Amino acid sequence: MAENENGADKSEEPTAKRRQEAREKGQLARSRELNTVAVMIGGIGGLLVSGSSLAQSLMAVMRGSFEVSRETLLQPDAMAQMLLAAGLVALKATLPLLFMLLVASIVGPISLGGWLFSGKAMAPKFSRMNPLSGLKRMFSTHALVELLKALGKFLVVLAVALVVLTAYQDDLLSIAKQPLELAIAHSAEIVGWCALWMACGLIIIAAVDVPFQLWDNKQKLMMTKQEVKDEYKDSEGKPEVKGRIRQMQREMAERRMMQAVPEADVVITNPTHFAVALKYDVDKGNAPVLLAKGGDFLALKIREVAQEHKVMVLESPALARAVYYSTELDQEIPAGLYLAVAQVLAYVYQLRQYQAGQGKRPDPLRDLPIPKELRRDE
Repeated sequence: MAENENGADKSEEPTAKRRQEAREKGQLARSRELNTVAVMIGGIGGLLVSGSSLAQSLMAVMRGSFEVSRETLLQPDAMAQMLLAAGLVALKATLPLLFMLLVASIVGPISLGGWLFSGKAMAPKFSRMNPLSGLKRMFSTHALVELLKALGKFLVVLAVALVVLTAYQDDLLSIAKQPLELAIAHSAEIVGWCALWMACGLIIIAAVDVPFQLWDNKQKLMMTKQEVKDEYKDSEGKPEVKGRIRQMQREMAERRMMQAVPEADVVITNPTHFAVALKYDVDKGNAPVLLAKGGDFLALKIREVAQEHKVMVLESPALARAVYYSTELDQEIPAGLYLAVAQVLAYVYQLRQYQAGQGKRPDPLRDLPIPKELRRDE
């Protein structure tokens, strides 16, 4: 089991945050053996595809370079023109091979770990210049694995080379009897296939190295129980800080409610445990909206602010509890309470008319229609 620098066991799986931070630092599972195999197979594939035309182009360059007439040599810019022409022919001939190498050099690394560009990975690390750290890396488990891989590659390539050379022995001997142009093309073909078979032999090393790199990278990211707890605290916040934030949020919400109470049309109370402030906008024509609500001490504050700003305060315990539990701040009351709240608003309007000397005193509110599903007991 892996241990950190303090000797604690890294028994916990790496979290998503730990993986993301490692990715940002460029700490991904990478296999040099997989990259080598991809580049070799890509390059050899390009050689096999364009080997014949590449050989013919090289022969054309050699022929053009040596078969130069006396008139051409006397021209001052003849050599520059010949060099440019030879370079263009060589570039055109090697372009398919270069393209295959480019594709292979990109596909190889991103096939394990995906695409990543990290500035932190490219930043210089002075810790690597420490001789003690270098000696530690030389005699580490990772160095032993690299040594075993190098030995395995040597043995695999040697075995595949012996098998391939034995299989192509007759073809190699027949090259000496062929014309020059045919021998060159034949040689390029044999070299390409021999190299391809040897590169395929390295797939065995890559197949062993890829799981090891995945396992090794995971071991480096493993965490101790304390690291998991510390990360949770950092991401979620310390309990005392979270409590303080919630308290500040409550205080801000209470201040907003108290500022909205003077705009209410009516405050309905329990009369002591609950208080809700409602407002009905005639112009919008929507349902009444809950501006403030609170229990116990906050209910007392709502009643005091309402009385201070001459907002009507009515006692209706059942309706106060129903609105308190069924409606959130700045939301419309549920449809089941429309009739009961409408009767309250009508009573408030009639009472104001009576107080202004423009009507008779309304009858007190009794038995407001509140649906059973919205009723809440004390």
